[in-house]
Amino acid sequence: MNASQTSPSPATIAKRKRKWRSWWLKQLHSWHWISAALSLTAMLLFAITGITLNHAASIGAKPVVVEKSGTLPRSLLHMLSAPHTADAPLPVPVAKAVVTAVGLDPAGKPVEWSDSDAYVALPRPGGDGWVSIARATGAITAETTDRGWISYLNDLHKGRNAGAAWFWFIDVFAGACILFTLTGLLLLQLHARHRPSTWPIVAAGLALPVLLAILFIH
Repeated sequence: MNASQTSPSPATIAKRKRKWRSWWLKQLHSWHWISAALSLTAMLLFAITGITLNHAASIGAKPVVVEKSGTLPRSLLHMLSAPHTADAPLPVPVAKAVVTAVGLDPAGKPVEWSDSDAYVALPRPGGDGWVSIARATGAITAETTDRGWISYLNDLHKGRNAGAAWFWFIDVFAGACILFTLTGLLLLQLHARHRPSTWPIVAAGLALPVLLAILFIH
């Protein structure tokens, strides 16, 4: 058996390399566009809110405050007079009565119990809210504050008071962005031989924020 039968020819090796490279290119392109499609809308949202957050001081917003009041049914007062542990939520019937009276839902929220009242903070993206119930009389006082849609989107950007679902969405979105970035970097590497300006531009993109941080952030 001669050497030509035991080892592949240079042409065969080159063909295998081209096939392997083609497979990698196909995979990277697929994952690159999939991650781009998944993160495109949210990336646009986070880019726009990055600008609005950066100019938050110059974007005027007049908060709209709405106050409401009501009274808890007397049949439920005993649920407020009973001892409660710190941060224990309102009893379910009381929470439902509050929704009926003032339109805010305090169910499952931690309560600040004092001798005179039960106070529930209800922060939300773009605003705030609270409910206070007098333990002796059942008088309900509620207030909501709306700071506008820009504040709402800014709070979504920060994940402020947006709940568990949005918390996990941010993590999934960040993962898609990381995948989009890494596959883009690998595609740059594969195409760099035909585009000499690739790595100088990438280096400039890295150097610019580093220099700004070193020279102007103190």
